[in-house]
Amino acid sequence: MSLRHWSSVIACVLMLGMAAPAVAADAPLRIMTFNVRVPVDTGMNAWVNRRDLMVSVIKAEHPDLLGTQELTEEQGEYIAAHLPGYAWFGQGREGGTKGEHMGVFYRTDRLEVLRSGDFWLSDTPDVPGSITWGQPYPRMVTWAKFRLRDGGGTFNYFNTHFPYRPEDVRARMLSAKEIMQRIGKLPSTARVILAGDFNCGPDSPVYAKLTATLHDAWTTATSRSGPEKTFHNFTGNPDQRIDWILSRGFKAITVQTVTTHDGARYPSDHFPVVAELVR
Repeated sequence: MSLRHWSSVIACVLMLGMAAPAVAADAPLRIMTFNVRVPVDTGMNAWVNRRDLMVSVIKAEHPDLLGTQELTEEQGEYIAAHLPGYAWFGQGREGGTKGEHMGVFYRTDRLEVLRSGDFWLSDTPDVPGSITWGQPYPRMVTWAKFRLRDGGGTFNYFNTHFPYRPEDVRARMLSAKEIMQRIGKLPSTARVILAGDFNCGPDSPVYAKLTATLHDAWTTATSRSGPEKTFHNFTGNPDQRIDWILSRGFKAITVQTVTTHDGARYPSDHFPVVAELVR
């Protein structure tokens, strides 16, 4: 190989290095939780009419880690195809590729998945698609242990979507209990993030149970912006704060409810929440 060719190779490598600088070791970890709404609506709220706005919102927020709820495989593949630099994993709540996923997207330059999996919120959590506690649909958690590529260690992440009906108070409490039992099996020093759509408010016994151990980014962050409530049913006027980012071993420095929209068009019937956590 000629000296001129080697010089060109070295120049290309240096240019690539400048184009993709390493993330600083003390950079906050950006966590986003987003119920993306299954593609069942028609008209302006149909998936095909809001998917590009959703991708734009995610790109603008540039989370290191995005946990979704109500994500179908179709939606997951579309989002992944339009988010360069991200990978995703997760399966449907019935097992396999069918139904709603708790799909997890992450920046591959910032995070490495050490292991991942799923469990169901039922009396048989290791049985895919299992339903108990009077729920009409399977409910689940998609989890992973991540390593920060900047040398910042590891953390455990849990992404979930709790039952939604008013009569599901017991099922939500048992769901919270199952998750906390899983977290309780981790070392006491293990850092944890639990995020998702909990379908109840901060005045609920579910919230009290979870925040007895975990810290709510919305109430503890140094800086907050956007409306407190997150579910708005495509109206832009939220009436419930049911989407939370909870953690242990991190400090929340900022949290934001993202209200980006295009006129009367919204990317989902939930506003996503983004928190910056430091170690």
